[in-house]
Amino acid sequence: MKLHHTAIWVNDLALIRDYYIDHFGAKSNDLYENSQTGFRSYFLTFSSGSQLEIMHREDIPDNLNDNIRQYKGYIHLAFAVNTKEEVDKKAQELSVSGYQILRGPRITGDGYYEFETVDPEGNRLEVLYRDHI
Repeated sequence: MKLHHTAIWVNDLALIRDYYIDHFGAKSNDLYENSQTGFRSYFLTFSSGSQLEIMHREDIPDNLNDNIRQYKGYIHLAFAVNTKEEVDKKAQELSVSGYQILRGPRITGDGYYEFETVDPEGNRLEVLYRDHI
């Protein structure tokens, strides 16, 4: 069995779609819209085949996510790269582009080289490398 996709509610579909295209190499399908419910979404596909569905509907309340204080449930998406240098390069790229780096790059207790960041709407991300991934 394989996980097909992960989905997140967002406020600005175009902003989030462009962020993942520009910084993570995602490919997007065409906008899906359900005029009866007001639901709109894109599927973003990454080079690994993994997919992220970004969804919007006006009646969905804002997430109370806090970048410092964490809550049970969904916490982050993790993107694996092939080298430590790619981790450093991505951290630098995002930092220069104005995105907050929460922690790292660093070596974690379980041997990953990673950094933590957030997308434009505060969804947490990790970019990581480990020899045996």
